[in-house]
Amino acid sequence: MQANVEKQPCVYLLASKRNGRLYVGVTSNLIRWTWEHRGHLDEVFTKEYQVGTLVWFELHETMQSATRRETQIKKWNRAWKIRTIEANNPAWRDLYSDLL
Repeated sequence: MQANVEKQPCVYLLASKRNGRLYVGVTSNLIRWTWEHRGHLDEVFTKEYQVGTLVWFELHETMQSATRRETQIKKWNRAWKIRTIEANNPAWRDLYSDLL
């Protein structure tokens, strides 16, 4: 899943492990933000719950559409988020290396 994700608005899901804690975020630089999450440099949540595995992302044309989508996904129940991950990444593989 090679993608040009520098300066590209996107929504992403991070996980602590398969079926573990989930984190929904939005960014315009997925490589940088994923690296910061993985190093737990950014937020208390990702540090406390060891959330740093990139399991899903969706690219958008504008930051406005990415932010709208993030808001939508945050309202989803957990089962819907898991279905979204497993539809595209059934093994819950860390997608970070695909970005580099």
